[in-house]
Amino acid sequence: MSLLDYLKRLFVDADSSVKFARMDVTMNKNYVLLRNIRDLSPEKRLNAIGEVFENNHNMLNSLVGDGALPLTAADGMIENVIGRFELPLGVATNFKVNGKDYLIPMAVEEPSVVAAASYMAKLAKLNGGFDAHSDRPIMRAQIQVMGIQDLQSAKEKILNHKSELIHAANEKDKTLVSLGGGCEDIEVHLFKDTPSGPMLIVHLLVDVRDAMGANTVNTMAEYIAPEVEKISQGNVRLRILSNLADKRLVTASVKIASSQFDTPNYKGDEVIKGILEAASFAAVNPYRAATHNKGIMNGIDPVVIATGNDWRAIEAGAHAFAAISGHYSSLTQWSTSDECDLVGKITLPMAVGLIGGATKTHPAAKAAIALLGVKSAMELGQVIAAVGLAQNLAALRALATEGIQRGHMALHARNIALQAGASSNELNLVVQRMVESQNVTVDNASQILKEIK
Repeated sequence: MSLLDYLKRLFVDADSSVKFARMDVTMNKNYVLLRNIRDLSPEKRLNAIGEVFENNHNMLNSLVGDGALPLTAADGMIENVIGRFELPLGVATNFKVNGKDYLIPMAVEEPSVVAAASYMAKLAKLNGGFDAHSDRPIMRAQIQVMGIQDLQSAKEKILNHKSELIHAANEKDKTLVSLGGGCEDIEVHLFKDTPSGPMLIVHLLVDVRDAMGANTVNTMAEYIAPEVEKISQGNVRLRILSNLADKRLVTASVKIASSQFDTPNYKGDEVIKGILEAASFAAVNPYRAATHNKGIMNGIDPVVIATGNDWRAIEAGAHAFAAISGHYSSLTQWSTSDECDLVGKITLPMAVGLIGGATKTHPAAKAAIALLGVKSAMELGQVIAAVGLAQNLAALRALATEGIQRGHMALHARNIALQAGASSNELNLVVQRMVESQNVTVDNASQILKEIK
């Protein structure tokens, strides 16, 4: 029996007591895109996805909570370990990026994030999905030099020794160089007037390949610091990477037809007008931009976390880049095409990796990367940017129509019902009644529970 036939058999009404969701199957190099996956139980979702991976099915068991991260492994990852902290892990569907279909693992506690991203990806897919491209994986290390009397002269001396410094840096990571990476350039920046006096900053620009790169560039900066000190006749202080990875940018874009936004209550062109007005607000006002960009990170952070990458570094780089012009603004740009389609684009730093850190030590992160099926850090960054763009569009569409709370209400109501003590058998009924009454509170959930018991 072929994989396709097996999956079709798996998702029919095989048992009168259990109604399985119907599904459509799209093959793309052994990849299966599941529609209506939300109608399955968590166990059946995992089993269905596991069939895609055939011989690697057992690895996906690492995505299940109990024992996903052994305590012994956790104890080796950070200090003073006493336990593990879990987040819900969902899968966003419908994503097509650069012609390839993806299932997106997302570790997040906030309801509606996974559903919103999946829905926007569905609209995007009708127009071919997302296009994305990225810069080479260049990371920047900084070496701070103090106590220099003649900054310009010191700068010239360092630049005159650029080739020797680059060679010395690359001696510290010959494996990286053999893979086509390594330190490839040096910049020198001068700051004549700071609270601590004049300072000279040396930047090492390093191609880190499929790593996030923090350890690599930090090691190189530490190694050449004494030579920089000798050449400049100053005192080296900080030797550290920068999380503003502005030479490692990724851009994702999407185009969606006006008719796809049509609803019984709104016409597509009206929705697009509202989206553009909301986007313009974020472009000019930092108070709105902060919340606008937070919505983008609602999509980005869960994928970064699920794959074992440093979400704090991604956050820092994104918000710094949003203010790089001197005015904190939106990370996305929205406009209309000549055909009146909605066109969106996001550009931001994306320092993620597939080797090193938790990407190799956390079993669930390894399984999430396998689920994604990405082959390089650049591909991973492109997919993550597409998720951020989808999440932003979902928020803008909600704001332009029924408002953010109404679409969020049903999913939030599940959390409230659970807080009130609803059992699995009572959950759906309590949620339904709260949403119908438009009173999603613990008090109301408790009252409904009393009425149905």
